Amino acid sequence: MPLEPRPKRRTRVAPVEYAPKNPGTNPAERGAALLTVLILVAVIAVMAATALERLRLSTRLTANAVALDQARGLAYAAEALATGRVTDLLRQSPSRVTLDGGWSNRPYTIPLPNGIATARVSDGGNCFNLNSLVTDLDGMYVADPTTVVQFARLARLLNVPGGEAIAAAAADWIDSDDQALGTGAEDSAYTGLATPYRTAGTLMVDSSELRAVTGVTAEAYQKLRPWLCTLPRAARSSININTLTPEQAPLVAMLLPDTLGIGQAAAGLLRRPPGGFSDTQDFWKIFAASGVTADPAAEQQTGITTKWFDLRITVNVAGSDVEERALIDASTLPAQLVSRQWGEAT
Repeated sequence: MPLEPRPKRRTRVAPVEYAPKNPGTNPAERGAALLTVLILVAVIAVMAATALERLRLSTRLTANAVALDQARGLAYAAEALATGRVTDLLRQSPSRVTLDGGWSNRPYTIPLPNGIATARVSDGGNCFNLNSLVTDLDGMYVADPTTVVQFARLARLLNVPGGEAIAAAAADWIDSDDQALGTGAEDSAYTGLATPYRTAGTLMVDSSELRAVTGVTAEAYQKLRPWLCTLPRAARSSININTLTPEQAPLVAMLLPDTLGIGQAAAGLLRRPPGGFSDTQDFWKIFAASGVTADPAAEQQTGITTKWFDLRITVNVAGSDVEERALIDASTLPAQLVSRQWGEAT
């Protein structure tokens, strides 16, 4: 009996559902998203680079600060060494200070693990003390006519124009009153400037203060600066004729009227004995032989010993340089440091 064919079983296939297109995945928007990501990456990279640069700078500043502290500490050690040498010098020869031994401006080096320190000592009184333009009368600073004339004469010897006006104005800058000297200047000369200011009415701390005085140009200051100092006393500086070099002859010539020139003063210093003059009269006798007579005031401004010493220190540690200029007071022993300034002299 023939078999009947089985009916075919139909398999139902589930309909395929197509997800609707995502409107945010079109090519234009995908490019914008990629650009946004790239911008964020660039911003983060810049921020990271900036942070690393700041970290590097902070590390370098910290290292510089440490090196600077070390350099200043070594400068203090050089100060102690210098004051000790000055004390020894004066104890060996309290009545006469000469250039014997080559101590003046001689470099004393202190070797360091990461650098070197150098100290130089020289006579700090062989200069015109700007503070000597006044005298102290019961706490009031009054202009000293003698030193005003000397300062004007020094300016003339150095070919500085307007020396008389500069000398008078510098005295007015320091003195306590508000009455200007003949060619001087008090507050009224400064209050009308574009940047007004007033006179100090007290002693100068640094020679650079002279730049604020009316009539002192940059050129005039550059010519005068090597011959000036600001000792912390309203008194005339005593010129040590035993440590004065022939190049410093203007400091002698300024003590007298125009009867003594720079050349004559230099010639007198060249005739100094090997061990120095025993007294100031021996020095002034040299000029008396040629008809130049010094008055007692000029003789009193010269001496054969030194009470002030100039100290210059240079320290280099780990690539950091520190410069110091200090003043040593040796009027009483042991000598003492009375002032210091950091940085280059102005």
